[in-house]
Amino acid sequence: MLHQPKAVWATAGAAVVAFMGIGLVDPILPSIAKGLNATPGQVSLLFTSYFLVTAVAMLVTGFVSSRIGGKKTLLAGLALVVLFAALAGTSHSVGELVGFRAGWGLGNALFVSTSLAVIVGAASGGSEAAILLYESALGLGMACGPLLGAVLGNMKWRYPFFGTATLMAVGFVAITFLLKEQPKASRKVGLAEPLRALGHKGLASTAASAFFYNYAFFTVLAFSPFVLDMSPYRSGGVFFAWGLLLAVCSVLVAPRLQDRFGSLRVLGASLTLLAADLLLLGYGSHTAAVVATILSGAFIGMNNTVYTELALEISDAPRPVASAGYNFVRWFAAAAAPFLAPKLADHVNIHMPFVVAAGTALLAMLVVVAQRRHLRHDARELPAASAPASGGPSALADELAAR
Repeated sequence: MLHQPKAVWATAGAAVVAFMGIGLVDPILPSIAKGLNATPGQVSLLFTSYFLVTAVAMLVTGFVSSRIGGKKTLLAGLALVVLFAALAGTSHSVGELVGFRAGWGLGNALFVSTSLAVIVGAASGGSEAAILLYESALGLGMACGPLLGAVLGNMKWRYPFFGTATLMAVGFVAITFLLKEQPKASRKVGLAEPLRALGHKGLASTAASAFFYNYAFFTVLAFSPFVLDMSPYRSGGVFFAWGLLLAVCSVLVAPRLQDRFGSLRVLGASLTLLAADLLLLGYGSHTAAVVATILSGAFIGMNNTVYTELALEISDAPRPVASAGYNFVRWFAAAAAPFLAPKLADHVNIHMPFVVAAGTALLAMLVVVAQRRHLRHDARELPAASAPASGGPSALADELAAR
């Protein structure tokens, strides 16, 4: 894995920063609210605008990359992130910041959806080394994003945005000079193909369950910082531990449990445990809330892995198309949770956002149970001797790109 061309390291490094951008604002949400005289509900819109644009962009990324090629798509995404991250740091109102995060979401969608395929295509040592490298970049980014946000945000809430813009600019230069032009796709992807793929009952059921699950996931990510009410350093440490647990369970734990118990059993158990964990987060003491926040990373990591494999193995649509349709549905929940959670807290009580999130986790589990006959085609539900072939490097790339 370590003996890779410079182009692979440049792309992987930029991928780390791209994934850091998701949780970057977590530790500084209270600081942003204070700096811009905004409410928690207004500041949480930073996630809503980001993921709303990301959801819609999932219908466009395949259309774009199949026409202009992987390198140009990467550079376009990086350029947008650099521009809008820098503009976010100059914001004078929460409305401006929310708008700039929306542009950031478009750039991140273009980059993340393309980076894995580029790494697999340029890596040496086979696809397994490339996949491991990409997974490491994902885990490192998810864990280090809150940590970077805490270190820079403790000085001033604007600095994490400028820091991200600087790091992504370095990635832009590195990819420009180190990455060769990638071959264009063998066929052009239409804008409506991901929506048509959702006509498959298995894929539609997976997307519906993932929609409810993602509402629970992003309630933790977007609203728990206000419940924890900690300094940027302490909050960053909590979410750093959360990200590490997410990465370990996604890469190491989930595949072993799937091989032993089957994907649907693992998913059902993990969703149920996540619901219980959310209730502990909402009703427990401050120490219990910290522990529950970190522990949720384990269940989120396992769920992410299982949902990804279900989405890509369940239908006969090309994997990039199935991935786009699945992500289009689930990211809308990531946009809804940060918007609704503060409103529930304001109009009911501080516990209600987590009660609703626990309910959506259980709804996700019930969809899996009710639609299990449509979800039995996942490779890990079959005996090892009859499991279908993985489909080679491109299949592995598409699988991870959906996460």
